[in-house]
Amino acid sequence: MDRIQQEPSMRVLQWFFVVIDVSFILYFSATALKMIPLEYAYSDYTNPILIAWNWSFFPLDMAISVTGLSSIYLNRKGRSEWKSFALISLVLTFCSGLMAISYWTIRLEFDPSWWALNLALMLYPLFFIPRFIKSSQVASQY
Repeated sequence: MDRIQQEPSMRVLQWFFVVIDVSFILYFSATALKMIPLEYAYSDYTNPILIAWNWSFFPLDMAISVTGLSSIYLNRKGRSEWKSFALISLVLTFCSGLMAISYWTIRLEFDPSWWALNLALMLYPLFFIPRFIKSSQVASQY
């Protein structure tokens, strides 16, 4: 009954996890290989301080990918731990988006594509987190 595939909104969550988690892995791979064209990069992309700032997200974003993809795997194996991994992934994803939006706000820079991506990272978890908290509260009553 806990499985992602059995609840429509959880199927949507699984889709988000796959798209976002794989995208993080691809993004950092492309960044490491210097494959991102400058016209698609964020402001001051070649500035060493900005390069360090960008790479400071690497551990967080990889933790998001590992927990999100692990939750899908655990769910498919029928293990209830998938919910904990999913909640961790959602909270970390919110934090990643919030950190980026905060940075661009402090710098007073607005690039619609970067803002849209990071606002999406920040906002989509807010749809699912309350469901996990509510589900956890109901489960703890039994």
